[in-house]
Amino acid sequence: MSHILDIKTAGKPLDQAEKALIMIHGRGGSAQDILSLSQHLNVEEYAVLAPQATNGSWYPLSFIAPVEQNEPWLSSAIETIGKTVKTAIEAGIKPDNIYFFGFSQGACLTLEFLARNAQKFGGAVAIIGGVIGDKINRENYKGDFAQTPIFLGTSNPDFHVPVERVYATANILREMNADVTEKVYANFGHSINQEEMELANSIIFKHN
Repeated sequence: MSHILDIKTAGKPLDQAEKALIMIHGRGGSAQDILSLSQHLNVEEYAVLAPQATNGSWYPLSFIAPVEQNEPWLSSAIETIGKTVKTAIEAGIKPDNIYFFGFSQGACLTLEFLARNAQKFGGAVAIIGGVIGDKINRENYKGDFAQTPIFLGTSNPDFHVPVERVYATANILREMNADVTEKVYANFGHSINQEEMELANSIIFKHN
């Protein structure tokens, strides 16, 4: 099975925007849910694109399950992000003006896509996520982020995402020349807090 490409939009029309934000929802969430979060970000001038996971989930099991157990959904999900990026590029938006925001399963997927396709992007926010797999396969991750700013926010503990994986992900991104900021909140729970949105704005979505 594979995901059907279904991109919901908000913000400026793609053909009128210079920047695009790609938002990736979590398990059981929806593209519309995560698009509503964009109202809290400094992205008034951006086109906002949110692909919808078929059946509401990007892959069936935990992100730290053996990769083959999440196939073929996982590969299809990564491809869906790639197609969403391509949609923005084909509309004339340069990669360094493409931004990402993912939450939970969507954060894991965002980070996995970025680590496999590192280049100079505008920036990325991943709330409660890490690269995917029971073991980290460093050979999958190639490229140079050229100091792309990436913000990782998480809770410790988190029922779905061990904080150790967040730290390991931050280290991989730094090795690949990303400018990483991480923030761990004690016992915050599996959600997004106000400070994370403020940090996303001050670190990633700067008015310029």
